[in-house]
Amino acid sequence: MEFKHLKRTHTCGELRKSDVGKTVILNGWVRKWRNHGGLLFIDLRDRYGFTQVVFKPDLVDEKTMNEASHLRAEYVISVEGEVNARPEGMANKDMETGEIEVIVRKMTILNESKTPPFDIVDEPKASEELKLTYRYLDLRRPPLQWKMKIRHEVTIAVREYLNSHGFYEIETPLLMRSTPEGARDFIVPSRVNPGRFFALPQSPQLLKQILMISGFDRYYQLARCLRDEDLRADRQPEHTQIDMEMSFVTEDDIFSVVEGMMAHVFKKVLGVELKTPFPRFTFQEVMERYGSDKPDTRFGMEITELTDSVRESEFKVFSQTIESSGMIGGINFKDGAKLSRKDIENLEGVVKECGAKGLLTIARTGEGYKSSFAKFITPQEQDSIAKALNLEEGDIGLIIADQPKTVLAALGKLRLHLAHKYDLIDKTKWNFLWVYEFPLFEYNPEEKRFDAMHNIVTMPYEEDLVKLEEGFTTTIPVDQRDHPWANIRARQYDLVLNGMEIASGGIRNHKRELQQRVLNALGIDDDRAERMFGFLLRALEYGAPPHGGVAPGLDRIVALMTGSDSIRDVIAFPKTTQAQSLMDGAPSEVDEKQLKELKIKVVKDE
Repeated sequence: MEFKHLKRTHTCGELRKSDVGKTVILNGWVRKWRNHGGLLFIDLRDRYGFTQVVFKPDLVDEKTMNEASHLRAEYVISVEGEVNARPEGMANKDMETGEIEVIVRKMTILNESKTPPFDIVDEPKASEELKLTYRYLDLRRPPLQWKMKIRHEVTIAVREYLNSHGFYEIETPLLMRSTPEGARDFIVPSRVNPGRFFALPQSPQLLKQILMISGFDRYYQLARCLRDEDLRADRQPEHTQIDMEMSFVTEDDIFSVVEGMMAHVFKKVLGVELKTPFPRFTFQEVMERYGSDKPDTRFGMEITELTDSVRESEFKVFSQTIESSGMIGGINFKDGAKLSRKDIENLEGVVKECGAKGLLTIARTGEGYKSSFAKFITPQEQDSIAKALNLEEGDIGLIIADQPKTVLAALGKLRLHLAHKYDLIDKTKWNFLWVYEFPLFEYNPEEKRFDAMHNIVTMPYEEDLVKLEEGFTTTIPVDQRDHPWANIRARQYDLVLNGMEIASGGIRNHKRELQQRVLNALGIDDDRAERMFGFLLRALEYGAPPHGGVAPGLDRIVALMTGSDSIRDVIAFPKTTQAQSLMDGAPSEVDEKQLKELKIKVVKDE
């Protein structure tokens, strides 16, 4: 075999009109081919782009022409030829190399290809399962190649920024002790320590705190995080986060670093100028205004509480809700005329999915109000509701009466449903915001106890510490909202972009006594706390500095930057929603010999 063709001189996205007359060697995959009256046109592809190469019978020998006529999609070839300007009127404006073509003199077929199970085009007609099974072919598609390029550029920009701001990049182990952090651990048996197990890290949370105690002051890593949890479009069993921790900082310090990093990344990768500082909202504020702790602020339709507007109403739906400490809330849909009776029935189904009992409507027309509950309320009450919702002619108010948590969740889901269905979202915007002052605990009705809402190591606000102690001597009332632990604010914060949480963090407990009391409140007594978290608790006794951190999700950020619906599109080898890798068949069975070495016996379901 002749090897001189294998050394390419240019890539398939490189040549321009200024290269006309050069002799070049290109290597790549056959994208498509055309036979025009004996002339063969091949689009040659590599990761850099496409170049049209032309085989002319009078310029190549008969053997080469015959081989070229049998080329098919995904054959790998090397061609040598001369760069020519395309004939006048034949330039392809959709290709960066569209003004030139390469007239082939020699060709080597480097490898043939079986017929691919789907076309390697931007949007193939293939199922997700088929594409994941042949992921090595799927990744050849230009959109995915571009997304991998953006991911690469984002990671470079992240490292540039953090390295220039005093951070050390430090790796933490992938084999560590199992510590419950919310999701299930992936467990790894130890062959040399039979009956003992490592866990794959759900995050480097405790280890990065140890690094702060060790005096490193500013740490980061692009950390692999592994969680055995139910999956969806924005979750994978393994994902990557930009893990950070800093000593002697407040929330303002952390916000400033993250905002600077995001501004650097978006400017460097997308050429987008972000306005900083980002807006800040308390958890209570975003729940009351948007019904979500990750609100999309690219459109309006904020929630309005109507309880006071109908407090004296004799309409039983309102009066009974108010008597049971509930609330009445609503949103103003400006395109009310678009909603048919059938549409409103469908909207009622949306809110019922959140536990709401029903949906009330009041529309403002040229003739007055048209309401589903007009005969139950007075004209004055109609006016009061319309004024509170700021209803103008053509608007419709969508109202729910229930317990506050249900009302806010249902209206939050409803506003998103309407915004997506009626294209109300300005997709050119990059709306970042911080949410802070999350509750430290949330009530678990199944277990009849309080759980950590976010993180077991997050510090409560100092003025709320008295509630932590009060909670140990307070019986949980029928309305759990009245318990002291339900009203403790955590120094926890999330970063939200366009309605998606992309980072979560907090100021940590840096004293053993406080950390131990938080664990006690979660039902973990001192002995169990020592067994589970003893290494961290002991470390906190040796001069642990005040510290805090945050962990932006790299996959989610890149997915948003590339307009991807799923983070699977920005991960080279993702899993399905059943946590399977269709390409290589993982997870798979292992040899009996391996199980015996690990002293493990598989018990099959009967």
